[in-house]
Amino acid sequence: MRDSFGREIRYLRLSITDRCNLRCRYCMPDEGVPPTAHDDLLRYEELLRVAAAAVSLGIDRFKVTGGEPLVRRDCTDFIRALKALPGVKQVTLTTNGLLLPPLLDELCAAGLDGVNISLDTLDNAQYQRLTRRARTADEVLDAVRLCAARLPTKINAVLLPETADQMIPLAELTQTLSVDVRFIERMPLGAAQTDQMASADHALARLRVRWPQLEPITEPRGNGPARYFHAPALRGCIGMIDAVSHSFCDRCNRLRLTCTGLLKPCLCYDEGVELRPLLRGGADDETLRDAIRAAILQKPAAHCFQQRENITEHKSMNQIGG
Repeated sequence: MRDSFGREIRYLRLSITDRCNLRCRYCMPDEGVPPTAHDDLLRYEELLRVAAAAVSLGIDRFKVTGGEPLVRRDCTDFIRALKALPGVKQVTLTTNGLLLPPLLDELCAAGLDGVNISLDTLDNAQYQRLTRRARTADEVLDAVRLCAARLPTKINAVLLPETADQMIPLAELTQTLSVDVRFIERMPLGAAQTDQMASADHALARLRVRWPQLEPITEPRGNGPARYFHAPALRGCIGMIDAVSHSFCDRCNRLRLTCTGLLKPCLCYDEGVELRPLLRGGADDETLRDAIRAAILQKPAAHCFQQRENITEHKSMNQIGG
């Protein structure tokens, strides 16, 4: 289905929880956020019903997100059921990687098509400061290595002023591992609304000092908005997700479903269509499809990250859906 601006909407991010085993500084405020009551979370069967309705409208690619999706019990069973829905072409997962290794066999057997692993620094002490937990970057890197041997794997690193010296070491992982490393501009949402943001253009300039032959890739790579670059020395690619400085709204192909059932057309605005009352109120499949159609047609022309006073979304990223 196309939205009112002619964009084809084919990709839905499904958040299954707002809980997380980390407390990353750019995701949650210092005091944390109250977890959603269990009864307010969409049940797996409700998520699958939304997914089936979305497929009937042409959405065939899904990303399972959180919070940290692997903290929710039976996540792998849900992924198996999601991938088995008729018409679903791809199911991927975004995770911090800490719970991934013991579940990797099960996830592969469930038909998972790829994994995005968050890792902002290779420095263990800095990792603990950023995440406010006594875990290490080494643990995440071990998960990356295991995953890259089994599934298409991407590392997502948020560009932060304090991790500027980590950008080259993270990118160098593409020399030895078959992974893509993507650097993400921090969006002015939730705890980050008043922070200074690091620029993807500045990051790319530094990377080109390290790899002068770094050139853009023109063919599509993945479902998202990343701009990818490659150099002969790299096994994988380096990506930039620069929603703030280089808006990609004209080709945005996605919706987001929060774990409580709000179907969001755009990250920037606290607007969307509430699906949980329909799912629990006896709505038939066509009514559910109509609600998804309405969300697609609500999709705005663009975000307003450059005009922060117009941003209406103030929830933390774990509540929105990663």
